[in-house]
Amino acid sequence: MLPTDIKLHLKSAIMELKYHDEVFKLPAEFLRVHSPSAEVRGHGHGQEVLQVGKKNVKIMKIDQVGNYALRPHFDDDHNTGIYTWEYLRELCLKQRLLWELYLQKLKSAGQSREPLAKDIQVVNIAPLKS
Repeated sequence: MLPTDIKLHLKSAIMELKYHDEVFKLPAEFLRVHSPSAEVRGHGHGQEVLQVGKKNVKIMKIDQVGNYALRPHFDDDHNTGIYTWEYLRELCLKQRLLWELYLQKLKSAGQSREPLAKDIQVVNIAPLKS
């Protein structure tokens, strides 16, 4: 099902999709953490990568991909997710459930929606071998 209208609200970071008599508002953070890209989904079941620190992410622009999809460009440099019309519709219809599942995964992993401070670099080093 194709949307009849698509609006990107830059200030509020919301993509608005209208389907005949229904309007859905998908926040940029929701779209980013549910990106269909391999970076997020992995290359197979069980390889998903939990997206953390995306609370303030914005969409800079959206490209149409042929006649079948959209590709948002997020301000965290992520732009490899191709959101088919079918997938966008699924996100619209399951938004509440998917968001709750995401929040549960963050909590279980001890992670947060809050971004890391830009003036902090996290360095993971391997233990020194003696």
